[in-house]
Amino acid sequence: MRKAEIVNRIAEETGLTKVKAEEAVDAILEEVKDGLQRGESVILRRFGSFQVREKRARVGRNPKTGEEAGIPARRVVRFKSGKYFKEAVNGNVNWDDDDDDDDDDE
Repeated sequence: MRKAEIVNRIAEETGLTKVKAEEAVDAILEEVKDGLQRGESVILRRFGSFQVREKRARVGRNPKTGEEAGIPARRVVRFKSGKYFKEAVNGNVNWDDDDDDDDDDE
């Protein structure tokens, strides 16, 4: 599923125009990105959490030539799905249930 499909579905389900739905999606994605750039965890209840992890510099190898190459230190984003989201994907719970008593997003 692409962003345009998500925007279309949100517009249909909420009655928003496609422009407003796209603005909402963009705003959410921007906030997630900004939080991660600041080194914060981003936790979306019933969905999951995004975290930034630091990867150390290391020596890698070209698989074809065996030549060593330095891989610099970098930051990577990790997503951990919440228990409720996993169960919803597997059809074990109804995503639309209003049961907010689960604190399983980490």
